[in-house]
Amino acid sequence: MTEEQLLAGLRAGHQAAYAALVTQYQGAMRAVAIAIVGSSSADEVVQDSWLAVVRNIDGFAERSSLKTWLLTITANTAKTRLKKQRREVFIDDLRGPHGSIDNDRFQPDGHWQQGPARWHSDSPEALLDAQELRDCLEHTLSSLSELQRSVLLLRDRQCLELEEICNLLDISHSNVRVLLHRARLSVFATLEHFEVTGEC
Repeated sequence: MTEEQLLAGLRAGHQAAYAALVTQYQGAMRAVAIAIVGSSSADEVVQDSWLAVVRNIDGFAERSSLKTWLLTITANTAKTRLKKQRREVFIDDLRGPHGSIDNDRFQPDGHWQQGPARWHSDSPEALLDAQELRDCLEHTLSSLSELQRSVLLLRDRQCLELEEICNLLDISHSNVRVLLHRARLSVFATLEHFEVTGEC
């Protein structure tokens, strides 16, 4: 379904269109909410944001993508909930369970110099390793600060541009880069540790 078809379905009030919208964007909206208000209030912010979307879908002027519009509504809802309290970005954010690794593992643009080795096997042992690795990565993500986790998810899972993340989270470009870099270092350290030891 194209964005135009989805938008037409939303404006016509079709339940299937709203279900598709929620499936596609709920994760990104929740990541934005967590970054602004924290995990304890994120679900309420997302719920309020969906209400705002339903009420205002006819007023969507299509000057931006539907995704950008949804995430902007979420960010504004979260900021309103904070009653104009500003959040500070702490440069010394929490480290992942395996600490950090050298910065020279990354290129200046943030990509790895050399990615971790891949496993190419369908054996039961390999599949078990894959599940254990997923569990390790989820554990690493949950150990990151809320802002680190949110920036990483918005950039690497939701594929938002850094400028979009800056606007949504109301933090500077340099802070977004620092948060993203530290989060990626923690993930890389987990991958490297798992590759060497087979354990989390």
